[in-house]
Amino acid sequence: MLSLHTNAAALSAQNSISRTQTSLSTSMTRLSTGFRINSAMDDAAGLQIATRLKTQTSGMSVAMRNTQNSISLMQTSEGALDETTNILNRMKDLATQAADGSSTTADQTAMQKEYDSLSDELSNIFNNTKFGGTTLLQKAAGASPGKLSAAITFQIGASTGETLAADFTAERTQAATDILAAAAGFKDDGTVGAAAGVEISTAGAANASINKLATAIDSVSAMRSKLGAVSNRLDHVYNNLSNISTNTKNATGRIMDVDFASESATMTSSQMLLQAGTAMLKQSNSQSSLVLSLLQ
Repeated sequence: MLSLHTNAAALSAQNSISRTQTSLSTSMTRLSTGFRINSAMDDAAGLQIATRLKTQTSGMSVAMRNTQNSISLMQTSEGALDETTNILNRMKDLATQAADGSSTTADQTAMQKEYDSLSDELSNIFNNTKFGGTTLLQKAAGASPGKLSAAITFQIGASTGETLAADFTAERTQAATDILAAAAGFKDDGTVGAAAGVEISTAGAANASINKLATAIDSVSAMRSKLGAVSNRLDHVYNNLSNISTNTKNATGRIMDVDFASESATMTSSQMLLQAGTAMLKQSNSQSSLVLSLLQ
């Protein structure tokens, strides 16, 4: 029908241009941001899933840093115990030498002084080994108990239940007890500096100290072993979190990221349709002039 008041062709062309402009705007926004989803209107369900995945990934990133910090704490403690073992081995050598009949009283006195000095250093290691300003090996007494004097809970995941519990209390206490049995001047309560001992001042005392020192070395080694086992587990936790985080980020990307090749083609198509629609709108508007030709 030819009408002056209603131009159906023009209205149809206008609707087509409006839809094309919306599609073109969406494509240009996606290509400029790199994201397929820029608002909830683009994909409400996809946005919800992607947000949940991003939250999980963020939590796992923090948990990965936690595991590295925890491993560092373990390594600091293990390094201190390694030096403790070296000192105990030296003390055992002194005891073995002092127990020999060829050692004179003067020799034993000199060795006892070194033995006392080494005992003080053992106390220093247990009282002053710190990580992040917190003591590690000092026993739970006073204002600054050692971190390893109580059970530790490591947060190794993004949810409440993802924790790792480690308890070195028994091993630390046993090591301190055995060291004290071999070196009476040893203290792990925050004080350093003991009176002169008599552990190797005589051949008999030195002989008795040999086995005590061997026991102390075994106890320290047992604690080092447990620290190493927990550190290895934390390392495996880190590797697993890294794998999960990578796959989760890939999943988020598949939902959120735009396919540039596909979206570029869509944008080009929309641009061509917009040009064609504009041309057709111009043509449809000229149809009204045909009414005038009927009145001539």
